[in-house]
Amino acid sequence: MTVTSVHDPSHRESLWELEDAFERGDLISVFGRCTVSYEGRAASDLGAGDRLLVLKPDGAALVHTDEGRQPVNWQPPGSEHRAAVRDGRLRVVSTRSNPDETLTVRFSDVHQLSAMAVTGGRDLDLHGSEEDLRTRILERPDLVESGFEPRETERPSSAGPMDIFGVDADETPVVVELKRRRVGPDAVGQLARYVRAMEEELGVGASAAAADGTADAENDPDIENDPESDLDAENNADPGNDGVTAVRGILVAPSITDRAAERLADRGFDHVALEPTPTE
Repeated sequence: MTVTSVHDPSHRESLWELEDAFERGDLISVFGRCTVSYEGRAASDLGAGDRLLVLKPDGAALVHTDEGRQPVNWQPPGSEHRAAVRDGRLRVVSTRSNPDETLTVRFSDVHQLSAMAVTGGRDLDLHGSEEDLRTRILERPDLVESGFEPRETERPSSAGPMDIFGVDADETPVVVELKRRRVGPDAVGQLARYVRAMEEELGVGASAAAADGTADAENDPDIENDPESDLDAENNADPGNDGVTAVRGILVAPSITDRAAERLADRGFDHVALEPTPTE
């Protein structure tokens, strides 16, 4: 594989490298101090900062900072890249016509520019998917806990399909949420919504949830819930429901963050550490 990499190039040198890379259809990364602007269905501007610009031969453009896995600005595949030197800065523009959108990155300094011919590997052979995790549990329910009995997969609910629904050794309903990798509080919130939906369906804890507003809060990930209210709602017994006093929630994932563990404990849920595929 041919790789071109230049350190602290001038704007003119950067332009030459970019034009050659566009012609070859290379994957390009440019790191430097820049501003970013977007015009299209909306408009946005980012002030000066050190950022990474990735330009893909399929037309995708991604602007990354030092935080998160999502780009702060991007253009989808099918866009067109071009570059120029204007007003003492290197300008890289990514445009598409349907809809009309333009992403413009202006570099005052380019610290590193790389271009490489990336080929192959587009047919992803995924190992360790959530389906693998589901299969492991259906074949060996005791991996969740002794006495667990799966009853349904993708069980419909008002909050969406549940990964696995079953009962424990005491015939208590159990909602199992599957994640193939390390997760945080969002996964706990998702599990809580499924548990809440199941409780409402069974008539367990619904009146308490409606009274204290936790049902609405649980559906809004931006609202911090009161752990005491959640526990009251989820542990509230309904004597007219065949002895069912609550619905349990179990999050199955290889690992979870400390914050996720706290939220699981607040809600009385459990975590089972399980990899999608058995370790050899």
